[in-house]
Amino acid sequence: MAGVEQKTVDAGEAGMRLDRWFKAHYPGLGFGHLQKLLRSGQIRVDGGRAKADTRVQPGQAIRIPPLGVDEKAAGPLTGRTIRGQEDADVLAQMLLFENEKVYVFNKPAGLAVQGGSGVVRHVDDMLEAWRNKKGEKPRLVHRLDRDTSGVLVVAKTRGAAQALTKAFRERDTKKTYWALVKGVPRHREDKISTWLVREATPDGDRMRICEHGEPDADHAVSYYRVIETAGGTLTWLEMEPYTGRTHQLRVHAVHLGNPIIGDPKYFDADHNWEFPGGLQKRLHLHARRIRIPNPGGGGVIDVTAPLPPHMVQSWNLLGFSETLAEME
Repeated sequence: MAGVEQKTVDAGEAGMRLDRWFKAHYPGLGFGHLQKLLRSGQIRVDGGRAKADTRVQPGQAIRIPPLGVDEKAAGPLTGRTIRGQEDADVLAQMLLFENEKVYVFNKPAGLAVQGGSGVVRHVDDMLEAWRNKKGEKPRLVHRLDRDTSGVLVVAKTRGAAQALTKAFRERDTKKTYWALVKGVPRHREDKISTWLVREATPDGDRMRICEHGEPDADHAVSYYRVIETAGGTLTWLEMEPYTGRTHQLRVHAVHLGNPIIGDPKYFDADHNWEFPGGLQKRLHLHARRIRIPNPGGGGVIDVTAPLPPHMVQSWNLLGFSETLAEME
């Protein structure tokens, strides 16, 4: 750097600690060197002295003295070479929608959103490949089960993540799922309201219906409607979770008496019930559509994800038409 510069804090950096702001923009700058520059007053925010834990706000001017290190170069990858390029390519294939603040992906069934036991590859790790030129990694703002496919919203910036997380928390979003379930529900449409609690089992954690007042129980509310049935043995359900509890729709389907086809954790078929031929034994639950306030401005982001291959196969076999859901 030839001399002193002034840099302006972006809207997406609201509330960021000053030391993290420098780490994002100048990753080669050591913390000790940064502290020395702050103590000597060479780095200033809006003309005033600042500390490492000072929270910066959009529009503030940061005085940058000669640092002896380069500013972070632009580019979508962060040195993960072949693996990083592979992740970047997979993300590009999954991308359904993008604006200046948000990505919406169509997550395939079987790909975990976050790490855990036995998880080798997951979306959160793959997002490293799409860090922006400031070093910001896109942020998850909600989750999908590993075996559930469909719309997954990711924030590009810190500010967008805060706005989207608030929208999910305050239920300003609308999520629509499609499921193929065993049998036919008694009602064409209804509300399901229960309490759920997590319990440990030899096969891993499961959620179960419990009584109100049981320790650690959470209230869970879902809505459903029948779109079409096949021979009285299978039903295409549209489901909308009002709350966002772990495995909520899967447990609520069981509570209805109509477990989701192919659910490895919650589908316990009767011994005299034969799995339909031609259907893959994979979870038939798909996050079909999401409507969420646009954190980059006014309006609503409304994105629909096509069915995964195993559900396309089932829909074709059963003679279901996707356009029927929109006609209902």
